[in-house]
Amino acid sequence: MHEERGYEHLHGLHGRPVGHRDRMLERADLDRIIEPVGALLLELPQRDLGGQLPAWRELRSQAAWARANGVALHLDGARLWQCGPFYRRPLSEISALFDTVYVSLYKDLGALGGCVLAGPEHVIAEARVWRIRHGGRLSTFDPMALSAERGLDEVLPRMPSFVRKARQIGAALARVDGVTLVPDPPQVAMLHVAVRGELERLDDALLEIAKERRTLIAGGFEPTALPNVQRTELGIGAPSLEVPTREIAELYAQLVSRAAKPPRRARRRA
Repeated sequence: MHEERGYEHLHGLHGRPVGHRDRMLERADLDRIIEPVGALLLELPQRDLGGQLPAWRELRSQAAWARANGVALHLDGARLWQCGPFYRRPLSEISALFDTVYVSLYKDLGALGGCVLAGPEHVIAEARVWRIRHGGRLSTFDPMALSAERGLDEVLPRMPSFVRKARQIGAALARVDGVTLVPDPPQVAMLHVAVRGELERLDDALLEIAKERRTLIAGGFEPTALPNVQRTELGIGAPSLEVPTREIAELYAQLVSRAAKPPRRARRRA
């Protein structure tokens, strides 16, 4: 969805989205595939759906479909770090369902950049060659590796607290008029927040509140398919723990209220 179909241009592969983009993939979607499949890619959590995850039984069923049909199963686990509390299982057990696993080192962990690919030795050996062919070999990875090690030591153990904070924020925002959550309740340390109001007014109100309260409650908004409804993505990390949940809900209520007011020029003309 976000890599400009590089697999088609660089490897001659043909990709097909399975299921529906507005809901989680289901085993029934896989059973309806009739053409040959070489590989199945699953994302955990699914960012475009606000960080949703399939139930453990459903995830195992999809993995079983891949094995039964001789399909290589790859995990886009850029934010896999967030999934442990939902499944109540170690990340190693989640990853064991897949043939290959990709994790990001800068998303959630806060490293300078980079990622890790895990899988069978012969697959990783070939991937190293393709990393060079793709132009991904750097002169040194030490800064990224060192910063990633710090993230694994200091940030990853705090992930359960980030998930708890996301759920607290979700519960508080669900009571704010003009605000809708996806998903409700949050499942990981992220969520999508849909706010009623015009895009430009919401962005203006967002910056006003940030200047007044010294707290930025969203990185910006983008349009949705619904008229007069905009969306933002909240990623919950260490800074979020420092802001009281009640204050976050209060600021979102202010945001909705300010965005609903007519522009200042229009009020002066009236």
